[in-house]
Amino acid sequence: MAYEEIKRKSEAGRCLLCQDAPCSGACPKGLAVAEIVRSVRFENETGAARKLDHITCEGCSAPCTGACIRAKIDRGVDIPTILSSITAEVPQNKTPDLSVDFCGVHCENPFFLSSSVVGSDYEMVAKAFDLGWAGVAFKTIGLFTPDEVSPRFAALEKEDNPFVGFKNIEQISDHTLEENVEYLRRLKKEYPTKVIIASIMGQNEEEWTKLASLMEEAGADIIECNFSCPQMVGEGLGSDVGTDPQLVARYTAATKRGTTLPVLAKMTPNITRMEVPAEAAVRAGADGLAAINTIKSVMNINLHTFSSAPDVDGKSSEGGYSGKAVKPIALRFINDMAKDEKLKGVPISGMGGIETWRDAAEFLALGCGTVQVTTSVMQYGYRIIEDMIEGMQDYLAENGMTSVQQMIGKALPNIVPAENVNRRTIEYPKFNRRTCVGCGRCYISCFDGGHQALRMDEKRQPLMDAKKCVGCQLCKLVCPTGSITAGTRVEKRA
Repeated sequence: MAYEEIKRKSEAGRCLLCQDAPCSGACPKGLAVAEIVRSVRFENETGAARKLDHITCEGCSAPCTGACIRAKIDRGVDIPTILSSITAEVPQNKTPDLSVDFCGVHCENPFFLSSSVVGSDYEMVAKAFDLGWAGVAFKTIGLFTPDEVSPRFAALEKEDNPFVGFKNIEQISDHTLEENVEYLRRLKKEYPTKVIIASIMGQNEEEWTKLASLMEEAGADIIECNFSCPQMVGEGLGSDVGTDPQLVARYTAATKRGTTLPVLAKMTPNITRMEVPAEAAVRAGADGLAAINTIKSVMNINLHTFSSAPDVDGKSSEGGYSGKAVKPIALRFINDMAKDEKLKGVPISGMGGIETWRDAAEFLALGCGTVQVTTSVMQYGYRIIEDMIEGMQDYLAENGMTSVQQMIGKALPNIVPAENVNRRTIEYPKFNRRTCVGCGRCYISCFDGGHQALRMDEKRQPLMDAKKCVGCQLCKLVCPTGSITAGTRVEKRA
């Protein structure tokens, strides 16, 4: 029983998340097996329980595992183990309201596609809308069509996770202006309740003004100024603008001259203090902010060819880094802007490393009104919106909230300056000897990376020396079985 959660997560992590997965078709009880496993994978435990609906695998020969495509690689996913360990209670409360009003625009939920390849033509966005996404920040539109490279993507791997981080050297939309305008017109006509954010990028003030006017005529609800793309070809574009407060102000004002719609300034993380250009944008008329765009990066040196990735005929360039690994950086910038005196009350659309409803909730808790997603969609598809919506609603219901707006900004008071953190007490780790398997990972990390406060006894159990322990809890972080937890907080010894 103690290791069920570990086994469930491990097996769900092995799932390939197949298209039209054969495991579902093989289930003799008609369960949507693939959807249940996906819900577990994306931290939607109550959603998984809801889909399971108290049906058990007892007496079943597990044809789902036999049909699993993963078996072609090593062994099929142990689906019965996943299903039998789902114990979450399905909330009976009324379904909480996920709608938000952002810059005066009503959104059915806070989940948007961010400006990228995942929202770059009519067919793609229509599919996303049909599945439940509230809106799209359409791939950045300019008056020029860039000349792109091949390949243009690379990923950072770690152990069994092939997508810890992601790099792209793609530029703005490679469709013509006329094509993009027609996409927006058709989308707004056929999906009038969905929110369309038109991302634009000009090369001078006149272009910013013209583009803003064209986007409003096409039916956009909000204009987003891309001041932040880190891999544009040519000077004075993308993050070159976002790091220069004067250019940010000029181009924001130029955009406002061309439209009556709300205008967002999309900020670059390739800067120390994002608040400075953000303040410049708001002074110039921006109605809201979007952050963060991708982080300028170099990835993966091939030690045989000494080229970098993505390898374009032996060469590469700096590009934009995204994915789960950038979430802490994104949250830091969101926190900085939300607490800035000159930016208080300015709506923020947050992005950077959002994969699950839980990631999204963290951005909302730090003050974002909406969130935007790209890299996770590129890896897993638009279908993740189902678990995002369901997981968020269940979280709100379980915590007695009737609306998602009740949680916006709730975490801000708990991020404080370093001098205001409690330094008078210490929280020692607590060891569960019943579930400890005696691997010694805690001992190794404490000795080699901590304060040599642990030793292993003759039964391979950790013993702590309280005189040496500083309560850093590195041991808790490395424990593979969750057998180390936070203990009692006490006053430090004199």
